[in-house]
Amino acid sequence: MKSAIKIGSALGIPIKLHITFLLILPIFAYIFAINPYPYGFQGVEPASTRYALSTLTAILLFASILLHELAHSYLAKRYGVNIESITLFLFGGVSSMEEMPRDPGQEAKMAFAGPLTSLIIGAVCLLIYGNMTSLDPAFSENPIYLTIWILGVMNIILAIFNLLPAFPMDGGRVLRSFYARRMSYVKATQSAAAVGKFFAILMAIFGILIGNLWFPLIALFIYVGASEEERSTQASVTLENVLVKDIMTKDVVSVPSTMNVEDLVHFMFEKKHMGYPVVDDGDLKGIVTFTDIQRVSTLDRPVMRVSDIMTRDVISVPSNAQASDVLKLVTSKNIGRVLVIDNGSLVGVLSRTDLVRTLRLRSE
Repeated sequence: MKSAIKIGSALGIPIKLHITFLLILPIFAYIFAINPYPYGFQGVEPASTRYALSTLTAILLFASILLHELAHSYLAKRYGVNIESITLFLFGGVSSMEEMPRDPGQEAKMAFAGPLTSLIIGAVCLLIYGNMTSLDPAFSENPIYLTIWILGVMNIILAIFNLLPAFPMDGGRVLRSFYARRMSYVKATQSAAAVGKFFAILMAIFGILIGNLWFPLIALFIYVGASEEERSTQASVTLENVLVKDIMTKDVVSVPSTMNVEDLVHFMFEKKHMGYPVVDDGDLKGIVTFTDIQRVSTLDRPVMRVSDIMTRDVISVPSNAQASDVLKLVTSKNIGRVLVIDNGSLVGVLSRTDLVRTLRLRSE
């Protein structure tokens, strides 16, 4: 989510807009503007009013999607799950959670909270619209009340769509919680993912048959999401009960902050590692990686020092940490290694390569 900008926070959770959201919002506004009654504002004049109402409806729709995600996040926080952020993007919204609860009951409640919120929003909107039109049928064509009708219908559709048993959507997570009561968590994930992939294939075929490219696009999103969730769960469970100290590199090779970048390049080729802690007189100063070197031009490397390019904000873990937690850390932070520090002393380095090697060995 590097292409996302923060716009605020709710419940202590950062709210972000992905660049794809900024692209899809005008498209939704345009669709509402050209669609005829009762699902659009095609007949509303003047055009400025039509497009203003369409834009307002699109914004309110994504605001209701945000409430959908906040419902997930509220329950997650109650169950002790940390929420890093909520991001609105092309297909709606996503809550970035550290991990889903392993308790089937908790996961089912968390997953159902979002669609329930959308159902409530939709029902309230349709109830307001229905009451107003019963008092005066002319309200049915009033553009303001038409906005309420569209929001009601869209939220009902959103709830029903999310409840489809297509993992990793909400309905798929409810399905996994159902399976998890009867089998292991990994097998439950595999079964739910298989159902999700099957739904994705059917959706893609349906979209191709009717000539609608949105269905194959959404199907691809579901299929990839199911596959990623399956792999992620398999990796986390495989690394459970494996401690960092059992798989870390204990013979730590470090470099001084005074080394110039040109010498560091030769040192990396010699030692065949892509990152090193920076240590001066036994004190940890930072970490330097090949990525840092790539930002320096070839001409500047002989005159620049490690201290000029190293990362001073070091991400570290203790040696008794779970390897599965480190895997989530390096994935979420998109880093290649973490330093292992006990009582202020550097005792090892754990790289992404170490984690992958352990995964392969334990899987076999």
